[in-house]
Amino acid sequence: MRSLLATVTFAILLGASAAQAEKRIFIVANNADGYGVDRCLASGAKCGTAAATAYCKTKEFAQALSFRQVDKDEITGAIPTNAGACKGGSCEQFVAIECSR
Repeated sequence: MRSLLATVTFAILLGASAAQAEKRIFIVANNADGYGVDRCLASGAKCGTAAATAYCKTKEFAQALSFRQVDKDEITGAIPTNAGACKGGSCEQFVAIECSR
């Protein structure tokens, strides 16, 4: 009986830690309004951590683990073929933000 209780307790603890470690990577265009992506994340400015964390919180995650600029070629399937085009002297860039619960 004790070994069954120990096994069940271990399984519950293992499941709880797996749920806490949930991560997701979001791809954000540098022109996304309101997040400071173009000023903070894409340029690597000091405000990048705060901007990335704010973005993660809007997606119901606790914090940003990392963020970086990504090339269109690194992204598969979700970006339209005309994305990344240059308009009016500026080219669209993308940022990957890794969020954690």
